[in-house]
Amino acid sequence: MKFCCTLGFVPTDHLVELAVVAEESGWDVVTLPDHVVNPDVIAARYPYSKSGERGWDHAAPFPDVWVATMAMAAHTTRLRFSQGVYILPMREPFSVAKALGTCARLSGQRVNLGVGLGWMVDEFEILGHAFEERGPRTDEMIEVIRKLLTGELVEHHGRFYDFGPLSMSPGAGGEIPIIIGGQSKAALGRVARLGDGWAPASFTVADVAEAIADIRSMRAGTPREGAPLEVFAACPDANDIDGYRRMEEVGITHLVTKPWRRYSKTDGLGIASVPEMKDGVRRFADEVIARMK
Repeated sequence: MKFCCTLGFVPTDHLVELAVVAEESGWDVVTLPDHVVNPDVIAARYPYSKSGERGWDHAAPFPDVWVATMAMAAHTTRLRFSQGVYILPMREPFSVAKALGTCARLSGQRVNLGVGLGWMVDEFEILGHAFEERGPRTDEMIEVIRKLLTGELVEHHGRFYDFGPLSMSPGAGGEIPIIIGGQSKAALGRVARLGDGWAPASFTVADVAEAIADIRSMRAGTPREGAPLEVFAACPDANDIDGYRRMEEVGITHLVTKPWRRYSKTDGLGIASVPEMKDGVRRFADEVIARMK
């Protein structure tokens, strides 16, 4: 199992120093969440809380994931970077591919693309992208982005994007893993068809095991049968080494956590003081990562 430290809501000024501590302590990946804007009042319901209320307000920090990734990559040599998750369909594929490919080149191929469909219709409307057809548009965007990242002369003729021969140079210089978020049947089908990995939200270990079996079943008899599947998860019923080993046994490849929450009092966003967060990153590495690797 690999270990992923999520830096969501960490004050932007401290991302680099926490990433350096994570690498020095033996962590494998750090992730960042993604929003472009957060309106003061929204109409959308947050799908991951019983109340439907989002757990942050308009002032919560969401730095640009590509700029932040490059800053952290410039101060590390081994750590990988992913997103939990990047809301792909409220962008267009060309600028995403350009930023992603540049990050891959300059980081030494240490970046993933973590894809989410998004839930905040208000944000889509502000950015000028249709919310209703975000599923099929995401599917086609992934196809377009993969073509562009080759750096070769490519063309595409689809429902949402249509262009003749062109290239995006330089290309990424290698394959970039695409990790797809979500836990609906449609999301699992997208993972089976298009993803190199999957990132559920708050599934139990048993739920993840069942979904992994579904993904593998959907891949059976296709060119993707038997392809590796990275699974990034934080299971609410697994909070110690025994639980983490259960996660590993069912096929979860990456444990996602904010380690300082085990050791320090945190605010409503799960954030402690910077010294406490650094200490939590180190302590978790000593008490868990070292014992499981």
